[in-house]
Amino acid sequence: MFELIHTELEQFEARLARELHSSVAFIEIIGEDLVSAGGKRLRPSLAFLTGHLLGVEFETSMRVALTVELLHSASLLHDDLIDDADTRRGFEAAFRRYGNVVSVMSGDFMLARVLGLLADLGHVGFTRLMSETAARLCEGEVLQFQMASLEAWDFDSYLKVIEGKAAVLFSAALEGVAQLAGASVAQCGALHSFGMHYGRAFQMRDDYLDLLGDEELLGKPVGGDLREGKATYPILVLLAKGVMEAREVLRRHASEGGDVDLMIDLVLSHGADRATQARIAEEVGEAIASLGGFPDSEARSCLEELAAREIERVR
Repeated sequence: MFELIHTELEQFEARLARELHSSVAFIEIIGEDLVSAGGKRLRPSLAFLTGHLLGVEFETSMRVALTVELLHSASLLHDDLIDDADTRRGFEAAFRRYGNVVSVMSGDFMLARVLGLLADLGHVGFTRLMSETAARLCEGEVLQFQMASLEAWDFDSYLKVIEGKAAVLFSAALEGVAQLAGASVAQCGALHSFGMHYGRAFQMRDDYLDLLGDEELLGKPVGGDLREGKATYPILVLLAKGVMEAREVLRRHASEGGDVDLMIDLVLSHGADRATQARIAEEVGEAIASLGGFPDSEARSCLEELAAREIERVR
């Protein structure tokens, strides 16, 4: 991703594999699959870049990176089961291959590893931060289901959902390093703000691409969120404009032929795509502004670049 943290990310992969080791074959295989699939590794990258920003020793950033990524990985195993997903990062979802029990318990195994890392660190503030992060992850997932079940779609609830899906984990990766480093309250607050704004922008872009992205680049059909009755930002813009066709398609989970294409046409014709892109750019701007109190450095530039990518990211 960045030359500055290239070596650290390589070492992270090896350490993550050790944390996921188990004498039980199915748990070991699921762990190996998660390591080999990789993903963007944004949360570890944020931890390592924060370490450089604050001049923190490598092991501090590593422990935060492992803790946050293990919590994230556990949530993915649980989310795939909840969402009845077929694949994860191009591979068959774990619960499809091994069944619900193995998938759920493997996720719980990862949560147990999180507890072990927190115990080794023995830092009350970071433990509390991770507890609050895990709670908000759960709340975001349930709130998303609640919105679809009750047809209670609104912008405030959507923001809480995307904070639970992405922003709180981003923020924890940054703020956790700052806490362990003994950074000032102002620095911790600034890094928390960066993570929340960047996380919102990231999830909004993911949601935007789920409806308006290129299927070949994404490697999956568009409209997945819509078929699950999830009202993402561009659809909420249509609902706020009183576009009844959009509400009806959302209510029936795009179950009729041509529903996804109809929603895409509605989003484009009513300017909901532009409104979403503008909000993403606004969040990116707020994220970058949050770093204004830190001196110029390569690490700060990398963090700013990460956030700015959300304005034009295509997959």
